[in-house]
Amino acid sequence: ADCRYTCHQECHSRIQLDCRRPGQCQSQLSPESTLLPPCSQNVTQTVEEEKPEPPTIQEIKQKIEKYNAKVTNCLLMKLNDDGTYTGFIKVHLKLRRPVTVPAGIRPQSIYDALKEVNLANMTDKRTSFYLPLDAIKQLHISSTTTVSEVIQGLLKKFMVVDNPQKFALFKEMRKDGQVLFQKLPLTEYPLYLRLLAGPDTDVLSFVLKENETGEVEWDAFSIPELQNFLMILDKEEKDKIQQVQRKYEKFKERLQQTLKEARGKPG
Repeated sequence: ADCRYTCHQECHSRIQLDCRRPGQCQSQLSPESTLLPPCSQNVTQTVEEEKPEPPTIQEIKQKIEKYNAKVTNCLLMKLNDDGTYTGFIKVHLKLRRPVTVPAGIRPQSIYDALKEVNLANMTDKRTSFYLPLDAIKQLHISSTTTVSEVIQGLLKKFMVVDNPQKFALFKEMRKDGQVLFQKLPLTEYPLYLRLLAGPDTDVLSFVLKENETGEVEWDAFSIPELQNFLMILDKEEKDKIQQVQRKYEKFKERLQQTLKEARGKPG
């Protein structure tokens, strides 16, 4: 009432006002009367209006038939009676950092997979290693499988116990000789993207990479991992110092050699 301040409901708990006359404001106007509807409501409505209508079962059937006609490796999509469908996607693993896995655990057998045995829970010992760069994992998923579930499924197959938030699924596209990467939201459906793009992986492929959010979420790392980071940084710092020292030692040697050759010469 006094300063005419308004905010959204979703921002109300984060606002801290330095009012000169807070008593007057509180007495004249309740907090609820100064709130506006959440800004996301209008945005959501606009997005929903722009979104195309979801495809019908008949349209999905036609797309699947068109997709299967181009398949050359027998990895076909199958339409279910309820309108959902299943198929295969390939995910390229491009992880440049080590992952954490249980120590001393045998590889998962077919029996373990059928029984859904989680071998990672059988020991508290952990170790780290690098997954082969650009390894490819094939997954059989449903049209209702989200990006979040794909990431969790990949980590489970490799018995990786790291926080899934450390990883992100990207779609890789090639256009005009350029390779474009786009991070997929956790609620996206990869199989639907595969269906729209067709089976050609040169047109569209999926890549699992580290989740580069701009800010490191340190809470997602364990104490041993953080200690390992410190060791790596310490080693890199020492290597950098040695490189600088060698550089200026060579410069000093050349300078001394030049001075030595210049002695006794005029000018």
